Amino acid sequence: MSYQNIETQLTQGIAVIWLNRPELRNAMNDVMIAEITDAVSLAIDDDDARAIVLAGRGKAFCAGADLNWMKTASGMSADEARKDSGNLANLLRLLYESPKPTVARVHGSAFAGGLGLVAACDIAIASHDARFCLSEVKLGLIPSMISPYVLKAMGERHARRFFLSAEVFDAAEAYRIGFVNDLAAPEELDGTINALLGHLLLASPNALAETKRLIRDVVGRPINCERVRLVSNRAPSPAFALESASIRASASGNPAPNSAPTKSACGRSTYAIGLPVSFAVSAASSAMVSPSSPASS
Repeated sequence: MSYQNIETQLTQGIAVIWLNRPELRNAMNDVMIAEITDAVSLAIDDDDARAIVLAGRGKAFCAGADLNWMKTASGMSADEARKDSGNLANLLRLLYESPKPTVARVHGSAFAGGLGLVAACDIAIASHDARFCLSEVKLGLIPSMISPYVLKAMGERHARRFFLSAEVFDAAEAYRIGFVNDLAAPEELDGTINALLGHLLLASPNALAETKRLIRDVVGRPINCERVRLVSNRAPSPAFALESASIRASASGNPAPNSAPTKSACGRSTYAIGLPVSFAVSAASSAMVSPSSPASS
């Protein structure tokens, strides 16, 4: 597939989507949003893609919205503006609800909508030089479409500060508040992400998808017998569990373990599997993400 504003590559089971407007610090316009949405949808539907990485060419991950596009959007009718805003909302939800793990590779600026892309991904790994900002209020705007994902990713208290102050905060602060999962020196960013991808590739695709759905269904809900029954009813069958274990075992060289029924807190039978605690990440995973001489801006 050929795109104007992004590049895509599929390497060893990893779909990498590069934002590719380096001269504008990968600022998003309507065309780029549509292209990212299409690329994510294709990766979700591609059985050869096991995980999705979102990255940026040049000196920034994504500086937010293209100001020229915003000026054009100011002349839209109310219905046109709602549809235009809905396109970004649909992209964020697609990333968030993707059955495949999504990873944000963050360097340089991740501002406004760019920060929203990071928040919508399952995992975010940032370079030490990354900078973040929720700059909307300084432009007379509100961070409406990205707010559900930012609130989940950094929590209400931190979101209140950065939504209202529009301060720029650095990678260390993003890590401190839990917005990003890990930090790396710029020259080690791809290696850190590759190590993570190696772990994701050792997991069952079906189990990953169901685990993502489980997290969405359980987070923020009270722990009670009704909740326990819900998760117990969704526990995998022995065959499903053993299939998942076999993937791990074949990758690590260990035999697949046997399953055994156990009793849940509310009297339902579930199945526990003794999976290996540690395993060696295949050397093949070292080429999952390739910086391939990013363009400068």
